[in-house]
Amino acid sequence: MAAKKKATKKKAAPKKKAAPKKKAAPKKAAKKAPKKKAAKKKAAKKKASKKATLDMIISKSRTKNAVADCNVSGEFYSALNEFVYGVIAQAEARAQSNGRKTVRPQDL
Repeated sequence: MAAKKKATKKKAAPKKKAAPKKKAAPKKAAKKAPKKKAAKKKAAKKKASKKATLDMIISKSRTKNAVADCNVSGEFYSALNEFVYGVIAQAEARAQSNGRKTVRPQDL
């Protein structure tokens, strides 16, 4: 008997990954990018100035829904928010004067 050679399968060479193509940004977009950064800086400054004021506790939409027969001014929300902060501060002071660390309904 003649010796038979085993058929060997050749392994496929691993595929080379193509280098990612760099996208060339259009010149117009490059000019617009600095303007957007400037706008973001302005927005950050506005947010910083608003942080100096109190964060909103109340919900504007729920407040507007609670008012039945009148329109609600934009200034009303901030005034109501300040009022709520004042009531909370008074309740907190009362709880502390009573030796408690928990604010309860009777503190209102």
